[in-house]
Amino acid sequence: MAGAKAAEAVSPGMKLGLGTGSTVAHFLASLSERFGAGELPDIVGVPTSVRTQLECETLGIPLGTLEDLGRLDLTVDGADEVDPQLDLIKGLGGALLREKMVAQATDHLIIIIDEGKVVDRLGTRSPLPVEVVPFSWESHVPVLESLGAHPILRTDEDGDPYLTDNGNFILDCRFRDGIRDPSRLEEMLARRAGIVESGLFLGLAGEILVGTDGEVIRINRNGE
Repeated sequence: MAGAKAAEAVSPGMKLGLGTGSTVAHFLASLSERFGAGELPDIVGVPTSVRTQLECETLGIPLGTLEDLGRLDLTVDGADEVDPQLDLIKGLGGALLREKMVAQATDHLIIIIDEGKVVDRLGTRSPLPVEVVPFSWESHVPVLESLGAHPILRTDEDGDPYLTDNGNFILDCRFRDGIRDPSRLEEMLARRAGIVESGLFLGLAGEILVGTDGEVIRINRNGE
């Protein structure tokens, strides 16, 4: 229901950011339906992952690039956690870097989630993904531990390091009592060479659509 509601926000001619994940797949299906019915001429989307690109090609959704499209009208994506300030943790699907690039290039970011993703404090349920270059990735472990994290290298089904679409590794960081100061943590992570990006998405979401058993709850940044 939340995916279908997000698709209703798309208008003809819009330049879209297209997120990644199982929740976004519902949005893409609804978007494809509207596009196929002729309701959304001239839309074009920027996929945030190879997975989303392949899904869009299968569904027949027109695609472009950030460099060609410039500023985007709307991005729809999912999240792993959302706090009362509408700050997010994203990246369990491994696409956090491209997702953040697209989110920062959009005028309005809609996040679609189920009610289990709503938390009082970030980091209480989901680990924080931190994307790092493979070179000497172990050197980041003590630094992350000093910031209160318990980092674990993400691996694939064969036990090898998981590789992002950008060829990097991900350290999934658990925090015993959640993240007390997300802004400060984001600042510290951004200072360290070799850390490419974190899954902290602060101040970016303009609207949250929460799917529940019987309805979709809409939460705006202004508190409505």
